[in-house]
Amino acid sequence: MSARAEWLVVGGPPEPWERLGLVVVDGTIPLFGPGIRIDASAPPGLVRWQLSGIDESVTSIDGLATEAAAPATPVYVEHRNGAIGLDHVVVTTNDLARTCQAVEAATGAPLRRVREVGEIRQGFHRLGGGGLIVEVVERAGLPEGPASFWGFVLNVEDLDAAAALIGPDGIGEVKDAVQPGRRIATVRAELGLGLPVALMTP
Repeated sequence: MSARAEWLVVGGPPEPWERLGLVVVDGTIPLFGPGIRIDASAPPGLVRWQLSGIDESVTSIDGLATEAAAPATPVYVEHRNGAIGLDHVVVTTNDLARTCQAVEAATGAPLRRVREVGEIRQGFHRLGGGGLIVEVVERAGLPEGPASFWGFVLNVEDLDAAAALIGPDGIGEVKDAVQPGRRIATVRAELGLGLPVALMTP
């Protein structure tokens, strides 16, 4: 059994997340499966993740700030944008093999597959059985150094309704996703989340 993602921790204020149509409860955004925790004292961006089922001595996975956490108690919240869960988190690295080996060693989640698109290579892990997908992206030209968190994708029940709620100033147009039969829209930087976020059909 591999480790499970409990929270992705983001920095900055909660208000941009509320403008995205999410409900913030005591500094957290509860979702089905792993949720989002807001650390207002941290700079904007995806600053760390909290995982259950890992050794408590683990504080970094190839540079990804990591905290051991107890399994979170499920909380049901109805989000205005219809968000139901996190689809995947994106990690960037200059060495796909190194980062994927570190993820597997710390979490027990094996590398499921590798996809190559031009100069980009992507490796995929799934934490906690049917839990969060970790997409590790190796980009040509990245400097030597540890991996870093980049952004994540949220699943919403009705993407067109979510885009209408947020409005064109806050989210781009809905288009076909790479995954067959799914659609995606990217949140605009102007909304102020401080990291790349997209909404996607389940």
